[in-house]
Amino acid sequence: MAEVIIVPDAAAAGALVADEIASLIAADPEVVLGLATGSTPLPVYEALRPRLEGVDVSKVRGFALDEYVGIDPEHPESYRNVIRREVVEPLGLDPARINTPNGALETIQHAGDDYEKAIAAAGGVELQILGIGTDGHIGFNEPGSSFASSTRVKTLTEQTKKDNARFFDSVDQVPTHCITQGLGTILRARHLVLLAFGEGKADAVAGAVEGPVSASLPGSAIQLHPRVSVVVDEAAASRLRRADYYRYAWDNKPDWQGL
Repeated sequence: MAEVIIVPDAAAAGALVADEIASLIAADPEVVLGLATGSTPLPVYEALRPRLEGVDVSKVRGFALDEYVGIDPEHPESYRNVIRREVVEPLGLDPARINTPNGALETIQHAGDDYEKAIAAAGGVELQILGIGTDGHIGFNEPGSSFASSTRVKTLTEQTKKDNARFFDSVDQVPTHCITQGLGTILRARHLVLLAFGEGKADAVAGAVEGPVSASLPGSAIQLHPRVSVVVDEAAASRLRRADYYRYAWDNKPDWQGL
């Protein structure tokens, strides 16, 4: 089962995960990280910045989860730009070593295969940061996605477009298609760290952690992975039936095991 860690707030979650990532970089300066976008992982990136002061991060490699199809690469909400703005520049990473799926229409037919090959050539992702949507999607793997899926083009649901409209002037400007790492791709990472904050994510978290494994709730795929850390605040944990056990297990976890 996934390890569930219930923390007071998003800042505490960010500090916890940032400590783990900083340790990975210290142990392996060429570590490969899986990078998520959106508001959920921001506390992690913010907490990482002071932890990496004076650390050589020039060889750290990264792979973003997804990108919009057909979006201008220079658009401020293209995920290439979001990753650059929120991760690469604040942490001092080498932009040439941080990859985003190619959403260009000219090469979209083979962009998924290209991305899979790039991840494999890098040796695979060591730690994958994940958020979860209100409908249970991870990455842009909408309900119905295959657990064996690889990086490919997906059609966003109307709900996901509405959720992402806050980053655009209107919902009509949100692209309808994306290219996303598949659930099978995500499950190949060696450590998954899923973050969720707020009561609005409580049902999705409960379904992913304690519900049946179902393509109808893509986040439940984490139950198939041998090493998963689910880091949530009290509000996002409010629908978990075994919350008291999760708190007990975390309080009694040996220090040497880490995250």
